Amino acid sequence: MELSLLLGFLGATAVLAFMPGPDNIYVLSESISKGARQGISITAGLVSGVVVHTLLVATGLSLLVFKSELAYDIVKYAGAAYLLYIAYGATWEQPMQIEWSEKGEGEPFWKLYQRGVIMNLLNPKVSIFFIAFLPQFVSSNGWSPMLQMSVMGLIFMFESFLIFSSIALVAGSLASLVKSDVFWKVTKWVKVVVLISLALLLAFSELEG
Repeated sequence: MELSLLLGFLGATAVLAFMPGPDNIYVLSESISKGARQGISITAGLVSGVVVHTLLVATGLSLLVFKSELAYDIVKYAGAAYLLYIAYGATWEQPMQIEWSEKGEGEPFWKLYQRGVIMNLLNPKVSIFFIAFLPQFVSSNGWSPMLQMSVMGLIFMFESFLIFSSIALVAGSLASLVKSDVFWKVTKWVKVVVLISLALLLAFSELEG
């Protein structure tokens, strides 16, 4: 794996993990209402579900795509188009209406963990996003594409767990922030710029070797 690609992957995943979405907003709201342990437990389940998506994408893409320039081009342009589609949708996003529930007791870890896993596995958009996202950070040198994407999946899991857990730990401080219209406007346009940038990088990438 090339260091420049790895650093680019780390930066892109960090920005995307911080961008408000259903998963991290759910972690935030649960942490505010029932404590940080609740949010961290759900986070553990969410990132565990990524294993399945990563394996499906890594094995499928490495076997079918990286052996054929035509297949690579098809996935490349389809992935770029999908990222642009997400970016376009993000321009119309409205601030999420978050209802804070009353303080209550946390639920057992395994129940929360299973909920997080199910939430992730039943979201096909995760696999679609990985198909569009991972190939542009694969190097033609060194490790096989399957191994590189598997490693990136593990990095994504670890990085997301750290970021989502941090959100859970500082949830009380973030409550007032997410009620601000400025917060939603800034994060929306940052997300749009990041997604468009990723789409352009993917569209102009080449299959070497």
